[in-house]
Amino acid sequence: MNDASSTTRGIDRAFVDAAAALDVFRRDALAVGACARGAERLAACLGAGKKILICGNGGSMADAMHFAEELTGRFRMDRPALAALACADPTHLTCVANDYGFEQVFSRWVEGLGREGDCLIVLSTSGNSANIVRAVDAARARGIETIGLLGRGGGVLLGVCETEIVVPGETSDRIQELHMLILHAWVESIERALGHAA
Repeated sequence: MNDASSTTRGIDRAFVDAAAALDVFRRDALAVGACARGAERLAACLGAGKKILICGNGGSMADAMHFAEELTGRFRMDRPALAALACADPTHLTCVANDYGFEQVFSRWVEGLGREGDCLIVLSTSGNSANIVRAVDAARARGIETIGLLGRGGGVLLGVCETEIVVPGETSDRIQELHMLILHAWVESIERALGHAA
């Protein structure tokens, strides 16, 4: 059984690793610039009366849901609800997975709900998930702008989305932590751009 000092060292190691990944990311001017472009495009989308769609698998789905509720609900202060929707309806996911295959759960959703001028954010720690790739294809075919939050070099999605941010990290947890930080920064930027920030 680990003693208290060993547990403390393990927790501190996690904090050190997370801080190191963030430091590497912050020094990547291209990635930070892409984050800024993403924020501007999302704000423009909402300002034009369009909506943001967002999807991901597993923990990335949880992050997608969290981002959407920050916009439809409340972030730091009261303001009008903003149009955002995460693909997390279990009836849709299980229906499409059963009838068409899991690789189509997000693309069918984009086909049904996405409209020209909307934005689709995809979250993938590998950039290789077949259902995410299909969602991007479906969005691009419909004039929906695509923004990718990726990891591990971007995978097959590298160079496919109009805006892409590839974060550092060897494991999904570190990658997802940076994705969530970017999503929070985007909510803050969107509110500021739309005149809702304090």
